Amino acid sequence: MPTVFDPIQLGAIAAPNRIFMAPLTRGRADRDAVPTPIMVDYYAQRAGAGLIISEATGISREGLGWPFAPGLWSDAQVEGWKPVTAAVHAAGGRIIAQLWHMGRQVHSSVIGQQPVSSSATATQGQAHTYEGKQDFETARPLTLDEIPRLLEEYEHAARNAIAAGFDGVQIHAANGYLIDQFLRDNANLRDDRYGGSPENRIRLLIEVTERVAAAIGAHRTAVRLSPNGESQGVDDSDPASVFVPAARALSAIGIAFLELREPGPDGTFGKTDVPKLSPQIREVFTGPLVLNSDYTREEADADLTAGKADAITFGRPFIANPDLPERFRQNAPLAADSMKTWYSQGPEGYIDYPALEAATV
Repeated sequence: MPTVFDPIQLGAIAAPNRIFMAPLTRGRADRDAVPTPIMVDYYAQRAGAGLIISEATGISREGLGWPFAPGLWSDAQVEGWKPVTAAVHAAGGRIIAQLWHMGRQVHSSVIGQQPVSSSATATQGQAHTYEGKQDFETARPLTLDEIPRLLEEYEHAARNAIAAGFDGVQIHAANGYLIDQFLRDNANLRDDRYGGSPENRIRLLIEVTERVAAAIGAHRTAVRLSPNGESQGVDDSDPASVFVPAARALSAIGIAFLELREPGPDGTFGKTDVPKLSPQIREVFTGPLVLNSDYTREEADADLTAGKADAITFGRPFIANPDLPERFRQNAPLAADSMKTWYSQGPEGYIDYPALEAATV
C-alpha cells in the first residue's frame, strides 16, 4: 500500500508525493484582489508539496468578501497569478486554484451589495472587513434567473485559472460557503428545484462541477466538501443523505479528485462529534479521495496504508514549514506558526519561515 512519499496520478496531474498543501487564506493580495509579488515567493517555497491547492480565490466581487484575498475574475488578477504559477512550476511543483464564492459569509462594506445565499439567512457572529469585524448581515436568496449567471462566473474563473497557468481548479463546496449553504438543510430553506430534497440541494454543486469540467476538462477539476458537523453556522440534520449521493454524482462526472475536510471531536480548528462520512463516500466515489484535518505524518501513512484515502492535505503545518515533505522524510521537528500573522499583509509570518537546511545552519 502507498505511503505519503509515493506518487499519484490525479486526472491530468502527476503528483510526485501524497503530501498535499491544503488551501490556506493568507490575505496578501491587494484591495482589487490582485496577487502581490510576495505571493510568488510564498508558493514557490512550498513547491515540494505533491500538489498545492491555492488559497480560496474569488470567482466574483459578489462572492469575495475576505479582505486582501485574491480573485480570478479580472484580467489584472490573471496577470498577477501568472508569476506565482510560473515560480511553482520552475521549482518543480504543481498548483491548482480553489474557486470560492462565500455566499452569506461576506459583508456589504466589502462587496458593495447585500450578500447572497440559498435562502434569507444570516451567520451568527462577525465578518472580517477592511474596517475590522462587523456583524454578519441577512443574505438575500439567489433567484432562479440568477443561477445561469452564477454558473457563468464559475466557468469564467476556471478558464482564467488555466490562462493564469494553474494545472487545474478545485471547486470550494465546503466550510459553510455558498455551495455548502445550498447543500445543507439548516441553511437551504428553498421550495424550488434547488431546495427541499437532497437531490435538489446537491443540484447547484453538480451544475457548477459539470460547467467547470466542460470548460477545462474533468481531469483538471476537483471538489472540496466538509460533510461532517457544523461549519460557520451551516449544518445538516442527515449529512449522509446529502453527501453520499453528491459524491456518487461527482464520481460519475469523472473529476480528478475529491477532498473531504473532516474534523474530529478534538479538532484544533473546528471540532465535532458527528461521525466522518469518508468510509461511506469511499464506497461510491471511485476516483482519488483526499482527506484533511489535523493529520500527523504517522496518521496520514496509516490511512493511506489502510486504503481510507489516496492522499492527505496538510494546512497549518505548511505555514511554518515550507519544506514539509522533506521534514517528514527526515523525521525532523516541525516549526510552529504564529496565528497573529495568518492574515496580516506583510512578509512576516508568510515568507520568512526558513527551510530545514537554513533553519539548522
